[in-house]
Amino acid sequence: MLDLAILRIIFVMVFAGTAYALHPFHTPSWLAAAGGMLLGLAIIVFEIRLERVSLKRLIGAAFGSVLGIIGAYLISLVVGKVSPDPFLQLVVLLLMTYIGLVVGLQKGDVLNLAALGGIFGGEKAGSKKSFKILDTSVIIDGRIADIAETGFLDGVLVIPQFVLRELQLVADSSDSMKRNRGRRGLDILQRVQKMAHLNVQIVEEDFPNVRDVDMKLIELAKIYDCKIITNDFNLNKVAQLHGVEVLNINELANALKPIVLPGETMRVFILKEGKEYNQGVAYLDDGTMVVVDNAKRMISKTVDITVTSVLQTTAGKMIFGKYDERTHAAAAGAERHERPLRKSEPQPVVNLGPEKTTIES
Repeated sequence: MLDLAILRIIFVMVFAGTAYALHPFHTPSWLAAAGGMLLGLAIIVFEIRLERVSLKRLIGAAFGSVLGIIGAYLISLVVGKVSPDPFLQLVVLLLMTYIGLVVGLQKGDVLNLAALGGIFGGEKAGSKKSFKILDTSVIIDGRIADIAETGFLDGVLVIPQFVLRELQLVADSSDSMKRNRGRRGLDILQRVQKMAHLNVQIVEEDFPNVRDVDMKLIELAKIYDCKIITNDFNLNKVAQLHGVEVLNINELANALKPIVLPGETMRVFILKEGKEYNQGVAYLDDGTMVVVDNAKRMISKTVDITVTSVLQTTAGKMIFGKYDERTHAAAAGAERHERPLRKSEPQPVVNLGPEKTTIES
């Protein structure tokens, strides 16, 4: 990095020295040197920005610039016959080149470089791993920021412009609940953008003929050939029908819950009464519901239970257990029986013969 910085400084100084020696447009030497230095700095800034651009976008920008120059030349032939003013021709050239550069840069991700083969053959295989589209629901949920901070997410996180519009509509809603959820989603996006190891890109692609946001996400995922991150169950199913891969954070949360087998003993805090007779309900730290039989009288107490069964549903995991009062009472009695006598407690009376003698501590 130090060598690169030195090279950039030398480049700027050479630019300034050349402008000072040649003083173009008959400008004073000091002014020409200042202009050359500013031009050199502008080129360095442009070069730094290019380092963050993907190969697809660079190729798209170059291709768009060439098409813009060709279009400008054809237009100049027509304009030259009407008005031979060279300034007008120069304006047309710069305008068409700029439009071709910007459009090619924005649409470069659509290119399929894998079709070219050779060094571009692995581009398609890597795109699925590096690009991930964020859904509105997963942004509002907020857990995506915690997952990203752990380092389990890498590559490029793609945020479509229509998702941002939907978030803004929710944030501007008259309903206070929806408004808070929308603002929370915008805060989560700002938090994700500040993470140094992630590259967050906002894309302008839209599908005016598609009204549903979920279908727009699916169409965008097909174009980018990437995955969608969501916690929407319906979007998960529809995307799978269209052949689009989905990363569902609810499935990730269920996979990370601890495994409990029938017959194991666990300690829980009975929080409330269950729906069935003599049931109590507890929750684990990860939110898993535990339904305990014979625990209605143990509400607001911590007890040991025996797991009887585990039920896995689409909404999550449920654990069923049983509280045995006799086992608990026997364990409590054994604990009291094994407890040593304190010094303040009286010792038992021992009969040593005709005279009763008390051994005291």
